[in-house]
Amino acid sequence: MTLTVKNLMDIIEQYAPLTLKEDFDNVGLMVGDTENIVNNILVCLDCTVEVIKEAKEKNCNFILSHHPLFFIKPKSITSETIKGEKVISLIKNDIALYAAHTNLDSTKGGLNDFAVELLGFKEFEVIDKKENTDMGIGRIIKVNGQFTLKEICKKVKKAYDIEQLRFSGDLNKKIKKIALINGSGTDYFSLATNLGCDCIITGDTTYHYASDLYEQNVALIDAGHFNSEWPAMKVVSKILEKKIEKMGLDNQVILAETSKDVYNYF
Repeated sequence: MTLTVKNLMDIIEQYAPLTLKEDFDNVGLMVGDTENIVNNILVCLDCTVEVIKEAKEKNCNFILSHHPLFFIKPKSITSETIKGEKVISLIKNDIALYAAHTNLDSTKGGLNDFAVELLGFKEFEVIDKKENTDMGIGRIIKVNGQFTLKEICKKVKKAYDIEQLRFSGDLNKKIKKIALINGSGTDYFSLATNLGCDCIITGDTTYHYASDLYEQNVALIDAGHFNSEWPAMKVVSKILEKKIEKMGLDNQVILAETSKDVYNYF
């Protein structure tokens, strides 16, 4: 038996159904022929020029990206734009690109759930449930004053393997309820605070959101967009590998070495 692009799409979509995506999102096959035979799979957070080069070098003709290459359909595809350059390169090298974004965040055993596990917690509630499901964006963890903000910051640094993060709030404050939202979680801040969360862990927060939370006495931990998602994507790659192995196939699932945070600290 061989693995086609369509077979692999089915595996991913059984795990992270497209119905779980947010309205603004663009998920699924971005580029590629559904009938092509898959060699190996490269997993990344963003499909960059370097990721495409790595895929070619490692005989990966299927890239699984968390973030979509396009949120809005482009008016044209040309080599004069960075996105156009990537699409042309993917087509020239016969590499399929598939994005699993907010559906992968929301699903059971997806990025949000694994982020909870990485922080050392087990029980949680969903912040924003999809209609007629118990799945959705964001997780609420009740800690009932067991940890201070400082202790939670340490947990985040350890879980995400980072040396520093941004935070606002009193480090000695005892936290009762944590909202955990991978990536950019600002759209869910109001909902989280209305649900009684007094600490939010996310990435990509702007100053004004942080200022508003500070005035509401809600602690904020900003670990960065990349850092808040990549560790969980590593776990997802292992799950995908096991699903393929169960089918009796030996396609490799490889983590992209070129998938990295674009921010540095001086």
